[in-house]
Order: sequence, then structure tokens, then C-alpha cells
Amino acid sequence: MNPALPKKWHYIYLLSSNKTDWIYIGCTNDLDRRLKEHIEGKVYSTKKMLPIKLIYYEAYNSQELAYDREAKLKAFGSGLAKLKSRLGIQKKGRAG
Repeated sequence: MNPALPKKWHYIYLLSSNKTDWIYIGCTNDLDRRLKEHIEGKVYSTKKMLPIKLIYYEAYNSQELAYDREAKLKAFGSGLAKLKSRLGIQKKGRAG
């Protein structure tokens, strides 16, 4: 994490696991804390994916923009497909 970024920023993030084919998409205002919760198995949605790794994130200066981007990535397969292509992710499964 870049310490220069203000705490008021919001992040969308993608997590991946070699154990499953799922890509998890989440949104938070504290990426370090949220990633730690995922890694420690405290998040129900990713508990069975462990071990997981952060593969991508975007920062937004408003909660509304971040949640809008998260919703679009989850709802429209083409946006997620383009992002996965850009990241070099092949044939990974559905977003969670």
C-alpha cells in the first residue's frame, strides 16, 4: 500500500486462489485491514479459497464511485473479462 494515499479513499480489489477457479471482487475503505481479514480466514466468502492473494486493486476518492465500479464488475461479464485479459488471467471462474 502507498502510505501517501489518504485513508478516505475506497478500493475495489480482486483476489485469486490456486485452490479454486473463483476471482473474488470486493470493496473497502481500508485495503490493508480487509486483505488481512481475508488471509486470516475471517471472511466467509473467501474462507474456502485459502490461500488467497491480491491480484489487482483500484483506488477511488469516493465510496459511491468504488461501489459503482464493484457492481459493474460483478454484473457485467465483459468488464471483468477485459480486466482479466489485461491482467493475463485465463479461464478463471465467476466473480464472488
